[in-house]
Parts: sequence; C-alpha cells; structure tokens
Amino acid sequence: MSVPESFGSMVFDDRVMKSRLPGDVYRAMKQTIKKGKPLDPSVADAVAAAMRDWAVSKGATHFTHWFQPMTGITAEKHDGFISPAPDGGVIMEFSGKELIKGEPDASSFPSGGLRATFEARGYTAWDPTSYAFVKGKTLCIPTAFCSYGGEALDKKTPLLRSMEALNRQSLRILKLFGNTEVSRVMSTVGPEQEYFLIDKELYKQRRDLVYTGRTLFGAKPPKGQELDDHYFGAIKPRVAAFMDDLNNELWSLGILAKTEHNEVAPSQHELAPIHTTANIATDHNQLTMEIMQKVAERHGLVCLLHEKPFAGVNGSGKHNNWSLSTDTGMNLLSPGDTPWENAQFLLFLVAVIRAVDKYQDLLRMSVATAGNDHRLGANEAPPAVISMFLGDELTGILEAIEEERPYSAADKTVMKLGVHTLPRFARDTTDRNRTSPFAFTGNKFEFRMLGSSNSIACANIMLNAAVADSLSVFADRLEKAEDFDSELHDLIKECFSAHKRIIFNGNGYNDEWIKEATEKRGLLNLRTTPDCVYAILEPKNVQMLISQGVFSMAELRSRYEITLENYCKTVTIEANTMIEMVRREILPAIEAYIGSVAETAAKKKSAVPDLECRSEKKVITKLSVLSDLIDKNAEALEASMAKLLTESDTSVSAFAVRDDILPKMAQLRAVADEAETLTAKGYWPFPGYGELLFSV
Repeated sequence: MSVPESFGSMVFDDRVMKSRLPGDVYRAMKQTIKKGKPLDPSVADAVAAAMRDWAVSKGATHFTHWFQPMTGITAEKHDGFISPAPDGGVIMEFSGKELIKGEPDASSFPSGGLRATFEARGYTAWDPTSYAFVKGKTLCIPTAFCSYGGEALDKKTPLLRSMEALNRQSLRILKLFGNTEVSRVMSTVGPEQEYFLIDKELYKQRRDLVYTGRTLFGAKPPKGQELDDHYFGAIKPRVAAFMDDLNNELWSLGILAKTEHNEVAPSQHELAPIHTTANIATDHNQLTMEIMQKVAERHGLVCLLHEKPFAGVNGSGKHNNWSLSTDTGMNLLSPGDTPWENAQFLLFLVAVIRAVDKYQDLLRMSVATAGNDHRLGANEAPPAVISMFLGDELTGILEAIEEERPYSAADKTVMKLGVHTLPRFARDTTDRNRTSPFAFTGNKFEFRMLGSSNSIACANIMLNAAVADSLSVFADRLEKAEDFDSELHDLIKECFSAHKRIIFNGNGYNDEWIKEATEKRGLLNLRTTPDCVYAILEPKNVQMLISQGVFSMAELRSRYEITLENYCKTVTIEANTMIEMVRREILPAIEAYIGSVAETAAKKKSAVPDLECRSEKKVITKLSVLSDLIDKNAEALEASMAKLLTESDTSVSAFAVRDDILPKMAQLRAVADEAETLTAKGYWPFPGYGELLFSV
C-alpha cells in the first residue's frame, strides 16, 4: 500500500465520515467539529454505529475513551463492543451515549486536592474536534476528563478552553480590520521531538534507566559529541529500520511525521511533524511518544524520552512551533502582501510580545519538571531567562514606530499605520537564533524550552491564554476608538515601548546576557521548578487565567500541588535508586576488584619478594578511599531522605529537594564515577556510557 493510501487508514477522519454517515448526520457532525455545536442524541447514535462498524472492519474488538490525565501520559480503559444476544451468542453494540460520555474510576489519578480519594467518580467527554482512531484492536476516542464536580482533571480540557479564548479575542480584532469572512481562529503547533535510542539488553542492566529514565551514574567516555560527527550524519541501518517502521505507524494514524535526522549527541535523534491545530498536535505528540517506545522495543531498542538521560552530552528538548491560523487559510503571524495586512500582523506581533513579557513566569512554569531543570541554562538549551528573538528587521520596524521616524534610509515614510503609509516588508529576512527561548522564524514562534517528555498541552495552554489576554485588552481599546488608524498606531507604539525589554537578538548562552537580563532589564531567572511553580498562583496570573475561562481557582491550586508533588516524587525515586545501586552493586563491585588486585599483588610479591607492586598499591589505595567516600555520601543522602519523609508541606519539601537532596546526589555520583574509571570493566556492575551511546 502506498503512503497516500495508508495515511490516516486507521483514523475515523472526514473522508470516512463523509462516506459512512448519512448526509444530514455528516453535516451536523461538521457543525459540531467546526463551531462546537452540541450533537443531537439521534445524530450521536448514528455516528456511534458508523464508528463501530468502521472500527470492527479494522479489527477492533474494544473501545476506549482515550484521555490525558495530569500524569503527563495518556490513559485508557477498554470495553468490548460485545453484548449478549437472546440466542446465547453476542452482538456488537456501541451507542451514542457510550460515545459521548464515559465514567472511569478517577481515584488514582493526580488531582492536587480537587477531590478526596473516596470520591472515585470521574467523567470522560468526547472531543469531536480530534478524530477517533484504531490502535491495535481498540477504537480510541479522544476525550476530556473531569471530576464529579466538573473540575478538569486533565490537560485537554484547559487546552480546549484556552483555544476558545484565543479564538474569541482574535475574532474581535479581525472584525475591527473589516474581516468578517473568518469564523474561527486556531493556534497551530508543530512540536519537534528529540529522543535517544539505546540497546534494550544494555538498558535492562541499568537500574537507574529502568526506574528513572536517566543514568544516575556514569563516567565520561573518551569520545562524546566533541567532533559534531553525529549531527545530521548518515543514519545507521538499525536506526533507519526503526524510523521506517515508526513512520508507517504514525502515518496510518494520520500523524504528519515529516522530518527525521540524527541530533547532536551520540544515539540522539529527532522527529518533526507538519503543523496542525494545538489540540490535535497535542494528541498526536502523546501518540508519537507512545509509539516511539513501542516500535523501539520491536527493534531490540529502548527509546529514552527523559530530558537528560546522559551527563556530559546534550539532553533532549521539544521545540514548540506555535502560530495562529484562520479557517480561511490565513496565517496571522505572517506579514501579508499589503500594508494593511502588515498593520494587522504587527498588532498580533505586539500582542505576543506583551504576552511573553507580562507572563514570562507563567510560561517558564509551564515547562517546569525535575527532568527539564537539568537542561535549561546548561548551554545546550535556552537559558532559564525567557526572552524573544525577532531579528533585526522586525525589531527595527517596531523601533521606528516607537520613535516616530523613518524605518530606513531607503524609505523616508514615517511609520504611521494607516493603510496608505505603512510600507511592505519581507516575510523572513532573519537567521534563526538557536539560543533564544522564544524565537520568531518567519510566520511562527519557536518556544524552545519544553522538555522532551513534556506534554505540549501545558505550554500551549499558557501561551494561548496569555495572547488571548493581550488581544482582549487591545480589542477593548480599539473598539472605543474614534480614529482607528491613530489609535492602532499609538497602541502598537505604546505596547512595544512597554514590553521591548523582553526582546533580545543576541547569544542567549552568554553569561553577560543573563546579567543584563536580570540586573538591567528586570527579567526573571527562574532556574528550577521550585523557583517558578509559584507563578500559577500569582494574583495577576490567576486573574488572567480565570477571566479568560481557562482555569478555576481550585484547578489552579491543584496544578500547583501536582507540579510540586511530581518534582519531589521524581527526585525521591532517583535518590532511592542511587542508594540501592551503591549498596547492592557499586560498593560490592569495588570491594571485589580491590580483593582481586590485592590477591594479584600477593602472588606477585610471593614470586618476586623485592617487587614494590606500585600499580596494585595505587589502585587499592585510591579505590579504598573512594569506597569510603561513596559509603559516607550514601549515608548522608539516606539521612536527608529520612528527614524529607517527616516534612508534610510540599513546598518546603521541594526546596529541600533542590537545596539538599540534589547536591548530595551530585556528590555521591562524582565519587562513584571516579571509581568507575579505576575499576576493571569486568567488575563494574553495569554498562558504561561508551557502550550505551555507541552500541546502536
């Protein structure tokens, strides 16, 4: 089967609906998808019947409401289509009621205090804007997930709310520009996904990888990424076979996997899709991560999605390419062909500038995890300070507007934003700034701070909401204007002037920039999760998110608690894993090797009494000292972990993890890694970095 024929073959998409649904049902379904109109029960029954028949034809025997709880991964409970028949057999049934709503047990999913453990009931509600699909033998129906009281227990519900807020405020702006053809504005996203592939048999020998997804110990190998020979290099046959299999699975599910290549670090790779709406992009990225791991296993590999699985080489991020598109095919972040379109573009541009500056803490918080803390600010990913890259031309245009002067020597027109006076300018005359956390790249912004294992929902929720807030403020002002052109000009001028501190077109890795950003510009440097998680409860952020209808106060508090809990639990698991590896693997291995070396020295001394056995003495001495230090550091870590268990305040625990647990883990690792370099390979209890990074 060709790619065009197989693409979307496992998706109940528009093509399938058009061919399988009666005309009136199909039209009603399209209205639900495009405009959010509720489905009549009879229409839902017809859609369910068609969906069941199609799924069964694809080999499905079960259905599930596929949802995205606040664990960061997806969840599903499978129910069979079968129902008993009077003759003792079974029939395949699936009703509109079952399609629209499910009722899974919610007791074991994170809620951050939204409900008590004994309040187990949760509801899943069908999201018709994201197509159902067949995975294995199961019809998967994308759904939202909420509590008995209606609070969002998932990532999809707030994302849909944020998209609706952005749509609502964007339409107000477009109407002011005389655009009445557009009926919907959508945020679109193309998330680039980085990942590592390692050999499965080697993976199984590493408790740290199995339990935590990253190596907690590991001496630096002789070669890493110094030669830049892996980046964009020829793809090895075993990896190419994995990528080919992965593409076929993704394409059958309608996922627009487009680009694949080797990344900077050995064994690191990247996949990038074509842009689609933020909601569908989020669903597709969750599926992509799941299928990557499943396909890797078939090839005797393991796909590592942790942000920093190996020290000393680049970690993995997820670049979130975000833009705004209309249902008429217009990209609102693309400079148009006329001055009037340029004016509209500049207004949306400064709306994003205002959003990123005013809500920089919220955007930083949206990508905060224990894993991502290892990347940000480490000169392999954007710094923890958020800034925006616009390039010289756009920055120059906005500065000219601010200063009421001609943009360039070639164009003596003062930058007034009337339809006849604003000059045209090129769509993209700038290079990419790979060090910028938030870079304009022609017709979109690349938000580069997301970690590779993150759900992209969180970042896009906050970005959508923040831009919607800017557009709301703009619309309130422009709708009252007596002279639209003058008010538009003044608004862009004032907004740029107030928020231009966020724009930086230089090297984000430079220490001088961090100093300038924090000391001169007043930008925030929120290096760790405990530093930034407070942002979700900041009054200005609470007011914005509630006023835009994205979260309730209870839902915000729950996200605060869940983020801190996940941070503490993640590091606790890592610390306990380190202690176990030290006690059960590393120290016994060192002691065994010391014994072997001592035995060798004794034999040599017996044969040659005057022999000094200098090399043996040196190894024994160094390893004996290191083993004592390893034991001492492990005891210190154990004591800190015991103390942590007595703390009931999650926020206090998070800072204890940052300031006490993580430094002690680093100290323990340093001495253990040094011991690895002195211990014979045959004695060291698990594969080292050289084997892990260069075995595939």
